[in-house]
Amino acid sequence: MKRNKIALSGLALVGVGSLALAGCSSDSGDTGGGEAAGGGIITANGNEPQNPLIPTNTNEVGGGKILDSIFAGLISYQADGAVQNEVAEEITVDSPTQLTVKIREGLTFTDGEEVTADNFINAWNYGAALDNAQLSSYFFEDIEGFSWDENVEELSGLEQVDDYTFTITLNKPASDFAQRLGYSAYYPLPDVAFEDMEAFGENPVGNGPYMLDGEDAWQHDVQIDLVTNPDYDGPREVQNDGLQIVFYSTQDAAYSAVLGGDLDVIDAIPDSAFETYQDELGDNWVNDPAAIFQSFTIPGWLEHFQGEEGQLRRQAISMAIDREEITDVIFQGTRTPASDFTSPVIDGWTDELEGEEVLSYDPEAAQELWAEADAISPYEGTFTLAYNADGGHQAWVDATVNQIAGTLGIDAVGEPYPDFAGLREDVTNGTIQSAFRTGWQADYPGLYNFLGPLYATNAGSNDGDYSSEEFDQLLSDGISATDPAEANEFYEEAQAVLLQDLPATPLWYSNVTAGWADTVDNVEFGWNSVPLYYNITKG
Repeated sequence: MKRNKIALSGLALVGVGSLALAGCSSDSGDTGGGEAAGGGIITANGNEPQNPLIPTNTNEVGGGKILDSIFAGLISYQADGAVQNEVAEEITVDSPTQLTVKIREGLTFTDGEEVTADNFINAWNYGAALDNAQLSSYFFEDIEGFSWDENVEELSGLEQVDDYTFTITLNKPASDFAQRLGYSAYYPLPDVAFEDMEAFGENPVGNGPYMLDGEDAWQHDVQIDLVTNPDYDGPREVQNDGLQIVFYSTQDAAYSAVLGGDLDVIDAIPDSAFETYQDELGDNWVNDPAAIFQSFTIPGWLEHFQGEEGQLRRQAISMAIDREEITDVIFQGTRTPASDFTSPVIDGWTDELEGEEVLSYDPEAAQELWAEADAISPYEGTFTLAYNADGGHQAWVDATVNQIAGTLGIDAVGEPYPDFAGLREDVTNGTIQSAFRTGWQADYPGLYNFLGPLYATNAGSNDGDYSSEEFDQLLSDGISATDPAEANEFYEEAQAVLLQDLPATPLWYSNVTAGWADTVDNVEFGWNSVPLYYNITKG
C-alpha cells in the first residue's frame, strides 16, 4: 500500500496530491525543555475557564490557552501556523481514510506515567462517547464508529498497533484531518484522569511545557499558576521559569496593570486605549491580522426568529449595521468589516461570495425586510444583545444596538454579563433568551474549522442550534474533496447558504492588538493571536 508523508506549512495544506489527507513531519530532535531556563515568572491576562480543564470539554479561549500550555499533542503550530511534530514521531497517510501515527518513546506526563498510544486512544474515546457529553465531541465525528444516536465507548476507527503506534480509520475522507491534530480536543490523557474526570479537571496532569504549581495552583476567578515542566521534551522549549495567568474583571484593568508594571503581557488592548496605546507602550505593541472572526448569534428558539420570519429579521438586522463606521470609530483600524464567516489569513479565503450583500449597510433594504417579517407576525418587545463585560465589548455592542434601533425603529439594548464564564454557561445550556456575542479563534489554520464546528448540525460550538441539510452536505463534500481548489468551491457554496440563513451575524475580523511591559522580551503572538508564552524571557 502506498504511503505518503506530506508536510504542512504556513496557513495552508501544501503539496497535496491525490490523497485526501496530509501527514505531518518535522524534525523534533532532542529539543526538550529540560531544566527551567530562568528569567522569572511571566504574568499574563486571561479569563476564568468555563469548565474544569478537560481537553475534550474546553472550547473557549480562557481554558484553551491554559490547556495548550500544560499539554502536548501529536503536533503543534508555530507562530505562522506551520506544523511541527511534538509527541508524534511520524504521521503518515495510507489511504484517503487511513492514517498511521507513530509517537516518540520515553515521553512522560508530569506524574511520571509514560505517554503511549493508549493515552491518545482512551482520551479520544472518552471525548467521543455520547454519554460523556463533551463539548468537543464533534471533532471525532469523522472517525469510524462515532455515533450521535447511541453511546459508543470505543471507536472502531482507533486501533493500537503497539505501545507507540496506532491507526486512525475515518468514515469518510477528511482532507484536513492531520492538520487538526494540534487542537486541544486531541490531547492525550494519563490513566489518573479516568479515576475521577471532574476532579482531574480541577488539577490536571499534562505532558506539555508547563505544569500546575501544586494542587492549589488554580484559584478560581483569580489566577492560575504554572511552572516549567522539567521533563518536557519537545519543540516548545521554555525560556522562563513559569507562567501566571491572572483573571482580570475588565481589559481596562489588565491594561492599567501593564502600564504600571504589574502585568507583563496583555493579549488584547481595550478599546478605550486604541488612540493612545502606541504612544503609551512605545515599541511594545503589535497590531497584526489573526485568525479571529467576530459575530453575534440570534438563537433559533427565540420568538420571531424562526422560519421565514426569522430569516427575514436576521437579514434586516445584519443590513442595519454599519460595520465600516464601527470599525473606524470604535476600533481605530484594529478590525476589518467581515465579508464572510472565516478569516482572510486562512488559505482559500475569498470576499466574493454569493449573497454577501447581506453584510453591507443598507438601511432601506433592512427596513423593507423587517416590514416583510412584520407582515408574517408583528414584532413586539426589545431586541437584546448579551455580552461579557470583562472582555471590552460594551462600546461596540452599544453602537450596534443603537444602529439597529435607529434603522428598524425598535427598542434594542445591550445586556452585560459580569464575566465570560457566566455568559457561556447560559449559552451552552441553551437557557439564554436573547441574542449574544460570539466569535471564533481558530483551533487550527483551515477554512473548515470556521464552518463545521460552529454551524454543522449537532456541532459542539453550534450555539444557536442551527441545522441545514443543504449546508451539512456541502460541508461534507468540501471536507471529502481531495483537491484543495475543489474543496474551497464547496465551502463557498456552503457559505452562500449561511449568508441566506445567518445562523450568526458576521461583524468583523479581529487583529491581534496587544502589548507588553518593559519587564519582558522576545514577545511574539501566534497566527491565532495567543502569545507564545514559552518564548518570552524576563529579567
